Amino acid sequence: MKEGKEIVADPIFSKIGLAADRLGVDSYVIGGYVRDAILGRDCKDIDVVCIGSGIDLALEVAKEFDLPEHAVSVFKNFGTAMIKVDDWDLEFVGARKESYNRDSRKPVVEEGTLEDDQNRRDFTINAMAVQLNKSNWGNLLDPFNGLDDLKAKIIRTPLAPGITFSDDPLRMMRAVRFAAQLGFDILPETFEALKTEKDRLAIISMERISDELNKMILCKKPSYGFLLLDACEILPIIFPEFMKLKGVDTEDGKGHKDNFYHTLQVLDNIAENTDDLWWRWAAILHDIAKPQTKRFAQGKGWTFHGHEEMGARQVPNIFKRLKLPLNEKMKLVQKLVRLHLRPIALSKEEITASALRRLLFEAGEELEALMTLCRADITSKNGDKVKRYLRNFDIVEQKLKEVEESDSLRNFQPVFSGEIIMQVFDIGPGREIGLIKIAMREAVLEGTIRNELASGWDLLLEEGKKLDLKPVVSLADIQ
Repeated sequence: MKEGKEIVADPIFSKIGLAADRLGVDSYVIGGYVRDAILGRDCKDIDVVCIGSGIDLALEVAKEFDLPEHAVSVFKNFGTAMIKVDDWDLEFVGARKESYNRDSRKPVVEEGTLEDDQNRRDFTINAMAVQLNKSNWGNLLDPFNGLDDLKAKIIRTPLAPGITFSDDPLRMMRAVRFAAQLGFDILPETFEALKTEKDRLAIISMERISDELNKMILCKKPSYGFLLLDACEILPIIFPEFMKLKGVDTEDGKGHKDNFYHTLQVLDNIAENTDDLWWRWAAILHDIAKPQTKRFAQGKGWTFHGHEEMGARQVPNIFKRLKLPLNEKMKLVQKLVRLHLRPIALSKEEITASALRRLLFEAGEELEALMTLCRADITSKNGDKVKRYLRNFDIVEQKLKEVEESDSLRNFQPVFSGEIIMQVFDIGPGREIGLIKIAMREAVLEGTIRNELASGWDLLLEEGKKLDLKPVVSLADIQ
């Protein structure tokens, strides 16, 4: 682990210190940068606190880097300023003291000392500061033993946890998120306060809760965060749909998977192969409708027929409630949930070229995401069963590759468009166009014809004849 002077070894800190000395103010790098530097984690966000005006210090630091005054982003209402230097983001603020009204997480802010500023920090590991002035260069100021907590891998609040969480309930989500990101434990006293103060999350906007949830989902092993949220009883408050997956029903001595833990395993599995947040959300939601579709059939056991379609229909409402984007990201997740059983079904039976073509057509650009999700979805306590499924899945992937190379169906657009059909039969828009387009598309997917005008011309005329339509142009006319 790095220590005081090693933490501020980068030349950028000496320039901040020079500017602070010229102004005659004490300055410190504080918070996440110090924590991550000690842990050897890369961090390009530097928070600087000074005993004085953070805005004045930012303007003075800008001179050190020959930056014009307008390069400093000033936020007068908050008393903060920001500078971008190469790939560094520097934020400056004067030391402050905070007090809270119980109905709001927005604090009443006053000027304060460094001690006041450290007291308002969320966790001991985020309250450490390193002095940047020449006279005390590199001194680590660690009043709450954050360094010891880093070594012990503990999340702990600087002050009484009940007060810390009640003042700003978002810190409860941050406690779990930091534990998940760093692989730390939460101190028992701090963890108990998560339970007792959990209802205070009601004053936090869902956008901010989901922002923390997303950071947790992007962790190396995101299941750990979900298990902590479940254990401290926050998960039912923020994500009740997910909690419904928990539990096992038994009939005639037959039980089903606990879909809560299965989903977390799928999430961890996909996290090993992608950092894409929305692919991971698809893993979280892929079985979300299993509780509503669960049935026990005599002789067959437990079934969840249609859960993929019902789950896909639930995705927009879940995204809307969680204030997640309702754009193409949501549509991607919805599509993956809807299709997630298709490749797995193909791995269990003899694969037909038609089935592969249909999967390529429906997955389109999302094929890689779908296959990654489906591979992650192969879980079982029986290792031999998993190996067998994965071998079959390899075969499906290879076959898909072969069909795609021969048929170019990934971005399949039928050549027999509505415009061509209208031209051939000299008709306007109407029901007949849709019927013929479907017939031509199905023929391509079945492999009866290739997606080419010449290959499908005879079939086009046959489909037109069924509808009493006669061609008015020849193939040569439209080629």
